[in-house]
Amino acid sequence: MKYFRTPQIVLFTRDINRATTFYRAVGFEEVFRTPIEGTPIHMDLVLDGYRLGFATESSTRDDHGLEPVANGQRAAIVLWTDDAPSGYARLVELGATPIKPPSSWLDHLLIAWVEDPDGHLVQVVQSGT
Repeated sequence: MKYFRTPQIVLFTRDINRATTFYRAVGFEEVFRTPIEGTPIHMDLVLDGYRLGFATESSTRDDHGLEPVANGQRAAIVLWTDDAPSGYARLVELGATPIKPPSSWLDHLLIAWVEDPDGHLVQVVQSGT
């Protein structure tokens, strides 16, 4: 029996509009929001079939009784690219905080690191260096 399907990551944020504006500029497209009118408490964005959700810290606490953490390096979003230096520069241009510029890893990957506006790590990876 198959119990699960369609995995997704949901990141907690204090400013959902800032977070989703950043990821839309990266290339993600909005596919879900609630509520539809006004400031959303949850939004889902998709890039190449991968769904990335954002939930407000306050809604997660108030609606679900959880204690979300909305900042810091708790996870990494990985973005594959054909040009890591340009991808890294684009993310910084969009407001990401530079963490580590592109550098070789395992003799065949070029990897760079930034933090998105909420402090989530974003890794830019290029294969075949």
